[in-house]
Amino acid sequence: MVFDSARFDLQPYVGFDMARYVRRTYCSWEDAGWQSLLVQRFEHAPVAEDMELPAAADVHLVVPLAGRAVMETRRAGRWSRCSWAPGRLELGIPDQAVLRRYRADGAMRSVQVHIPRDTVDSVAARLGGGPVDFEAMAASLAEGDPLVEEAVRAVGSVGEASDLYVESAAAFLTTHLLTRHARRPADRTPTREDARVRAAVAMMRDRLAEPITLADIADVAHLSVYHLVRVFREATGAPPHRFLTRLRIEEAKRLLRDTDLAIAQIAPRCGFASPGALSAAFVRHTGVRPSAYRNSQS
Repeated sequence: MVFDSARFDLQPYVGFDMARYVRRTYCSWEDAGWQSLLVQRFEHAPVAEDMELPAAADVHLVVPLAGRAVMETRRAGRWSRCSWAPGRLELGIPDQAVLRRYRADGAMRSVQVHIPRDTVDSVAARLGGGPVDFEAMAASLAEGDPLVEEAVRAVGSVGEASDLYVESAAAFLTTHLLTRHARRPADRTPTREDARVRAAVAMMRDRLAEPITLADIADVAHLSVYHLVRVFREATGAPPHRFLTRLRIEEAKRLLRDTDLAIAQIAPRCGFASPGALSAAFVRHTGVRPSAYRNSQS
């Protein structure tokens, strides 16, 4: 599953025992050289117990092609059940690890698409910004969407095509998902927890250059770590550590754009341990290296 890509959040899959659960029969990164969309086809083990799927940032769409099973999934401490059947769409909620088990009645196959999180964030910003309710998106997609199903099947069988083609497909899929399936949190009366999240964000902005732990943020917000993660995600659409990284990337972009500081000087000012750490995070979030971003602003 893991390969050297700056666009996709694959590091959480390090250590995942892929061979135990699936056999990959196609990978667009390796077989077609696509960088804007990751498309994979899998044959699945007919039985799985305690399959731990990691929390990754990308939007992950699954279309079963063969096999039937009842999937039992544990997320956020609760078990739920859903059916696996050909054509039934599933969206893996970004930044949320799950535990899964199932027993199928025959051979199982699927086509799966990963849309880079920076593509999703960029399209969401153009559509008006604000946090995306991925849980609502997942629930809505589970009711069915023939257009998304056919689009996923199409990119899963297109064969040779340029990255421009799949970049357009990624933008289309993202726009459709955000427009048709993502309910944005409604305006509501500010609560005590809103003030605590604002205090947490202010602390992050003030201490971008320093090492910050979840416990540090929770102390400022006067919340337990568990409660902080829940309310912070509800308010901002991202867990605290990912939100902090985005703040650091935005500060790095400002310094690259508005100053002549070397990247080695910018990295510690934005909380990165080294220029290499800044570069890796910058590429993952923006798709370009810091030096390329600076050159594009001149």
